[in-house]
Amino acid sequence: MKAAFMMAAPTSGSGKTTIARGLMALYTRKGYRVQPFKCGPDYIDTKFHEAVCGRPSVNLDTFMASKAHVGELFVHYGAEADVCIVEGMMGLFDGYDRDQGSSAEIAQALDIPVVLIVDAKSAAYSMAPLISGFVNFRKNLRFAGVIFNKVGSPRHFQMLQQVCGDLGIACLGYLPKDATLEQGSRYLGLDFSEKAENHRLIELLEAHVDWQALLQSCIPTEGLFSSHGGNEMFPRREDSVLIARNAESFSFLYQETIDRYQRVRFFDPETEVPDFNGVDLLLLPGGYPEKHLEALVKAETTRKAIKDYAERGGRIVAECGGMMYLCQAIVTDNGSYPMCGVLPYTITARQADRKLSLGYRRFELDGKEYRGHEFHYTQFLEEQPASIAQVYNAKGEPVATPVFRYQNVLASYTHLYEI
Repeated sequence: MKAAFMMAAPTSGSGKTTIARGLMALYTRKGYRVQPFKCGPDYIDTKFHEAVCGRPSVNLDTFMASKAHVGELFVHYGAEADVCIVEGMMGLFDGYDRDQGSSAEIAQALDIPVVLIVDAKSAAYSMAPLISGFVNFRKNLRFAGVIFNKVGSPRHFQMLQQVCGDLGIACLGYLPKDATLEQGSRYLGLDFSEKAENHRLIELLEAHVDWQALLQSCIPTEGLFSSHGGNEMFPRREDSVLIARNAESFSFLYQETIDRYQRVRFFDPETEVPDFNGVDLLLLPGGYPEKHLEALVKAETTRKAIKDYAERGGRIVAECGGMMYLCQAIVTDNGSYPMCGVLPYTITARQADRKLSLGYRRFELDGKEYRGHEFHYTQFLEEQPASIAQVYNAKGEPVATPVFRYQNVLASYTHLYEI
């Protein structure tokens, strides 16, 4: 048997990440091969997924890729799995333009049912109009049922069951209110797979969610996976790619990007000197280099090797944190830290200079359209440098995000979907 479904919620903060991660862990513990997916350009939830499933999570995004390509990704990566679980983003119908690019649009494109995660704290029958509105808003969207979060007592759950009974939608269970499950700000690098609260989460979901009925109600559309003709979704490029990878400093990377190349090697800029012999492309992905500046400064030989590679014409793509690493220095409240010196800019990570830059991005360069997203608080210390291309947001409005080219280096704050 194969099952496939999306876990979504009316709003962010409803508990969908907690319950999605918990169910992924529960099914994995039961012996199912679980393939995780994440709607949108999120790099952090995918790390949680990988920690509990033991396999990389794959991003699905209908702004950065076509619906057809999203479908191909789903079939390709889910072909050998027993259970495919897609975690939604934000609220179910929240997209870059109304519900365009939303979790609902992706569920419709894949023709998989939605499990609605509802925060029921301090409410009972008032959940009825909320759930009714979501279930009936789009007639071509299927719902497998509802899982309630932060339920105060068995009596509270009985009242919530009455809501589902009156609406004619399956009540799949609940997660009780439990202080041990409360998480602070999500931060990449925390491995929840071995933490006590994760085991507690699995126990609670197994006790209070009908996980077997959920599987039975989410059998995918006939032919969705049977039409898959093999493991090669796209021809792999022959370029030899060297990728900087570290648990925090350089970690924001789509699994599909890695899988697009036949020859991929990794190195840790904090501890290893890269070997550029036979390398066609150096990829410096985003992450949190500002949190590991002392280690990056100490690895002087690595920084010099990267600068030399750039100066002799080596091809580099640097995204966000990777671009920061190529600059002259990164300044924090503790001082200035020299980086690779390929780009003549200084980045500030000082608390007083923090400013959120967030959103989808697209730009054209040399006849090719690039799409991606931007999410950072650091800024250029001096006046923002000139860009070689005009960058736009998802609605086609110009934004000030600069794109740089030096020799064969392409750098920007934008995390690119396809390089």
